[in-house]
Amino acid sequence: MNSAPTSSNSISISINGQMHQVESGISVAAALAKCDKPQTRLSVTGMPRTAFCGMGVCHECRVTINGAAHQLACQTICADQMQILTGECA
Repeated sequence: MNSAPTSSNSISISINGQMHQVESGISVAAALAKCDKPQTRLSVTGMPRTAFCGMGVCHECRVTINGAAHQLACQTICADQMQILTGECA
């Protein structure tokens, strides 16, 4: 499912191998929520996690971005052709 951008300035990102169109300047956490993929990772006990504080303090929003693990989705701005992997792929 591709998310329709609300502005004419959109970029393409990949979430768990699926391409989506999002607005330029949106955070990875916001893009995940907008694309109906709110889960960012699994806890050590296997429970799904998502962005909680939205300001980089809680670290619940860690995802893998372009091969770099443990990136904070709430503090990272989407870039064109960005590859995002969440806990769904774990």
